Amino acid sequence: MTVALAICALALATTLGALGAAGKLSGRRIASGSVMTYTTIVRGVPDLVMILLIYFGGQRFINDIGGLFGWDYVELSKFLAGVIAIGFIYGAYMTETFRGAYMTIPRGQVEAAQALGMNGIAIFLRVSLPQLIRFALPGYANVWQVLVKSTAVVSVIGLEDLVGLANDAGKSVREPFLFFAFALLAYLFIYFVTTNLFEWLERRYALKTHEV
Repeated sequence: MTVALAICALALATTLGALGAAGKLSGRRIASGSVMTYTTIVRGVPDLVMILLIYFGGQRFINDIGGLFGWDYVELSKFLAGVIAIGFIYGAYMTETFRGAYMTIPRGQVEAAQALGMNGIAIFLRVSLPQLIRFALPGYANVWQVLVKSTAVVSVIGLEDLVGLANDAGKSVREPFLFFAFALLAYLFIYFVTTNLFEWLERRYALKTHEV
């Protein structure tokens, strides 16, 4: 449950981050202003408050809308609420990660591709995107590691994730330290596996870029 929650939230955060970075880099006042408002809200509101707001507030909003159409009561999925909340929060950090990576790409390479007659799509796919991935990977990996730890907060809304199950099991047999120790080891295992994966990806993209 914890891994599934983290991966789904990462997918949403990546999407929001890409859109946010595009909005900031577009130079359009409305787009950049909207992204600035988004990132400011995320930085100023604690993760716990955001999760509770989305779960309880979102559930009320859905049922208020449903009441207008005569729908039956709808219960918002705890898993979906967790994905939306965590994805929304870390989408703001992904925005800065992608924007910074794009700004790092040497402008001269794009100009050289234009001089060769490449169109915008070809330039993005063959010149900008490979380097964008390379420059964004370290920051992307850091956001992922923090995101995984943040999934522990969703236990407050009753989701049976790693922390929620450890808490319930620990209370049932009065051995909270034992079960939370296993939860600690599980998080460390996730950290170890994903850190090695991201390090491999960084080496791979660094090699491919060097060859190009």
